[in-house]
Amino acid sequence: MEFTLAQLKEKFTELFGNDGEPKLYFAPGRVNLIGEHTDYNGGHVFPCALTIGTYGVIRKREDRTIRFYSLNFTNNGIITTSLDDLVPNEAAGWTNYPKGVMWTFEKRGYHLTAGADILIYGDIPAGSGLSSSASLEVLTGLMLRDTFGFDISMIDLALIGQYSENNFNGMNCGIMDQFASAMGKKDCAIFLDTNTLNYEYAPVKLPDARIVITNSKVKHSLVSSAYNDRRRESETALKDLQTVVDIKTLGDLTEAEFEAHKDAIKDPVCRKRAKHAVYENQRTIHAVEALKNNDIVTFGKLINESHVSLRDDYETSCKETDILAELAWAVPGVYGSRITGGGFGGCTVSIVKTDSIDQFIKSVGDAYKEKTGHTAEFYVVDIGDGARSLD
Repeated sequence: MEFTLAQLKEKFTELFGNDGEPKLYFAPGRVNLIGEHTDYNGGHVFPCALTIGTYGVIRKREDRTIRFYSLNFTNNGIITTSLDDLVPNEAAGWTNYPKGVMWTFEKRGYHLTAGADILIYGDIPAGSGLSSSASLEVLTGLMLRDTFGFDISMIDLALIGQYSENNFNGMNCGIMDQFASAMGKKDCAIFLDTNTLNYEYAPVKLPDARIVITNSKVKHSLVSSAYNDRRRESETALKDLQTVVDIKTLGDLTEAEFEAHKDAIKDPVCRKRAKHAVYENQRTIHAVEALKNNDIVTFGKLINESHVSLRDDYETSCKETDILAELAWAVPGVYGSRITGGGFGGCTVSIVKTDSIDQFIKSVGDAYKEKTGHTAEFYVVDIGDGARSLD
């Protein structure tokens, strides 16, 4: 069900009363065009914020009580907790994400002097890999910053969101998702060096094409998946390489340097993980150059190569997303297609000629249903701005 902004505020008043004016905020989800699993390996990423995301309505209270309500999980009703109970708890479900941000604020010396009533509504498809958790974290940080008058930059809000997900929720993610949600810019992707946080906005000009996201409808939970294993395997490879070459991250290596030193990595699985991290970082750099030169064909080829590497070397794809990518590659008018996000399900992102989109959706959708039994969902998306107040 869709809600207007006025309906969100009306629902908030219905739930929490009309004692004071609530404030309305939004933080977007993201799709990463290329540069996957490079953000914790010191490489480059190229995400963009979407126009779908998470909405929040907040009003400060006089006591230390926190009350949450989600229009996506109405069966849970109002979930009540306290500023004195900011600990992860499986029974707390989705509220662990905003609670983790509150916990991080406290740890960093931004003391919350009172509780709050908070209503949440998201229009990011659940389990799609479009970063609903990062969107919720950045949203919470922005609401807290404004409500309590803290002097915190948008980049710091992204870092707070990442820290809370790493240390409160146990998901060892990199900075990309939160950064894209906080710092997104309409019609641009963010070319981000995750090692330094240097970034530039690169206009995404696709004169005859659109970005199409295909949801495999295979859900994944990164906390319980092999995501953290991949991070450990990459760190093991880095340590082995550091015995023979002076680098701080895998992103410091070119393809040729990796090939010259790869035998230092003892475990063949870790060697494959490192190969992906190095080659994907270079692919991302080349892809942004191609986009700047309006070379969509090269951009698309690099997207395809990214999928093959994620399938074969990093092994974060799965049968369903491999089928989606292969079906997309066979459709005339598709420049490129690959799995996007943490992996193990979720979505593919494709660059499709505008006049081929209907054919793409029909042929990929029909064949995917026949091969897997799942009904894929397709979103022709626009690139939007980052987190912001809507009042």
